[in-house]
Amino acid sequence: MSLTIVEQYTTDEALSFELQGSLDSDTAPQLDERLADAITSTTRVVAFNMAGVTFISSAGLRVIFKTLKLMKSRNGQMSVSQMSKGVKKVFEIVKLMPDLTVFASQEEMDEYLEAIQRREEL
Repeated sequence: MSLTIVEQYTTDEALSFELQGSLDSDTAPQLDERLADAITSTTRVVAFNMAGVTFISSAGLRVIFKTLKLMKSRNGQMSVSQMSKGVKKVFEIVKLMPDLTVFASQEEMDEYLEAIQRREEL
């Protein structure tokens, strides 16, 4: 599946993106590259509207958390809004077990995240 990244607004200090589609191992590099190009030394806020995100994998989570870490290092902030139930559940699970290694492989983790998201959408 594809990912559409729509830049909603940009200022010297703030960026806002609307994401639509699947944020997975195929599309996460696209978002990572877009962020690398857009985030400057003066950027303090990055916001993601995820209303259109239908799926997120561990690769997608890495890009989101990489951005969060960068903004925290600058005393800035990152926000995520309008997540679907399935995507929100993935974020809740990751928050609950940030230091645990539960899965044998990335593929196994992605399968688990996909199953949770499908279940939450029902």
